[in-house]
Amino acid sequence: MRFVLLLMLVLSSVYAISYKELAQKSDDATAGFEDAQSRMSMTLINASGQKRERLMAMKVLEGKTGDKSLMEFLSPADVKGTKFLNYEHVNKDDDQWLYLPALKRVKRIASKNKSGAFMGSEFSYEDLSAFNVDKYRYPEGEVKKGTLDGKEVYLGESIPVSKYSGYTKLRTWIDPETFLILKIAYYDRKKELLKTARFEDYKQIKGIWRMGKITMSNVQNDKKTILIWNDERIKTGLSNKDFQKRVLKR
Repeated sequence: MRFVLLLMLVLSSVYAISYKELAQKSDDATAGFEDAQSRMSMTLINASGQKRERLMAMKVLEGKTGDKSLMEFLSPADVKGTKFLNYEHVNKDDDQWLYLPALKRVKRIASKNKSGAFMGSEFSYEDLSAFNVDKYRYPEGEVKKGTLDGKEVYLGESIPVSKYSGYTKLRTWIDPETFLILKIAYYDRKKELLKTARFEDYKQIKGIWRMGKITMSNVQNDKKTILIWNDERIKTGLSNKDFQKRVLKR
């Protein structure tokens, strides 16, 4: 009996993982794509179930000190030509710019405004930034396990470092085998649940895990936004020049 108990303690220590270690493994699970290009559809669903569809082109450049991304709206006509450029930073707030074709000018998104809704969707400007482990603080102790849709998962937790974040806490449900994020719950500045995101349709492209769909559901206003990636390619040869500010007006 003593041997069995000792063996159980050893095994539990082997599989124990801290909150920060879990976040790092989750980040590493989708790293190594170098760059990516895709078409994306955005579906906005209001509280009555009415839908609006948008189509975008997306480019992402992976970087050691932070990713860069460029999104361009292709349709419908009222948003066509709108572009969003994001420079991720680890030790400070991201640089973000929005090009508005009707005004023919580039608007810089101030750090204090990044909790605002992006283009009328349930995604905030903050949500459009790539995840980085060092942008968060983590609880002490070992990660607990729970279930999601009947499957055992890790239950992660993180607290944004930025004073301008619209969130006080994020809870994550993570696959213990792949370390891919399956769900995130976002808590607002009043520490109340604001919205949840479900991550689905993961696929491997050239051996790298890529996400296929996010459904962001706002539990306070009953609205949803669905993002779907189509025709994604990675390691296409993009470089920093493809993400310079001047491409916004090009």
